[in-house]
Amino acid sequence: MAEVATARRSRITPEREAELYEAVLELLREVGYDALTMDAVAARTKSSKATLYRQWGGKAELAAKAIRHNKRGGIADVDTGSLRGDFHALMAHEDDCVMEQNAALMRGLAMAAHTNPDLLRALREQLLEPETLEFRKLIQRAVDRGEVRADNPALKYVVHMLIGAFATRALIDDLPPTKAFLTSYIDAVVLPALGAPSA
Repeated sequence: MAEVATARRSRITPEREAELYEAVLELLREVGYDALTMDAVAARTKSSKATLYRQWGGKAELAAKAIRHNKRGGIADVDTGSLRGDFHALMAHEDDCVMEQNAALMRGLAMAAHTNPDLLRALREQLLEPETLEFRKLIQRAVDRGEVRADNPALKYVVHMLIGAFATRALIDDLPPTKAFLTSYIDAVVLPALGAPSA
């Protein structure tokens, strides 16, 4: 199946794929997932619907892959020599305006996923599982360095803590997530929970 999927997608250049993903993100921000249609994507990108379905199968996979494509760099590639340094380096790559847009987009997709199992599956496969795996590698390096005890019960909740802070800032404080907020949250909550140095 993977070979078929690779062959299927090889007809679109990386540049064209990036254009398509950007258009999908624009449409998601404009109308939300439920109102997004493959017709609208085809019109916005001057593509045929048949091409879109052949490449992505449907809007759930297309939306999830567009979001994944929009992510900057690999989490596990960041290695500053300390867990705090790694977390701060990840935050340094972010842009407050982009984070605000992404937070609103992810809130909408999370709501849509409650009633759309295809979208939930695509988000898990394309976003949650790969990012969780990358965070585990980053944390494992901290364990290997002796910064975090291997039996620390908070280890399995790191992704929950980070997603929770990102997703609930607007709900609790009526403010967007920012680099400053997430960096201070990491120092005040995540690192102490892991028993790692926070200064």
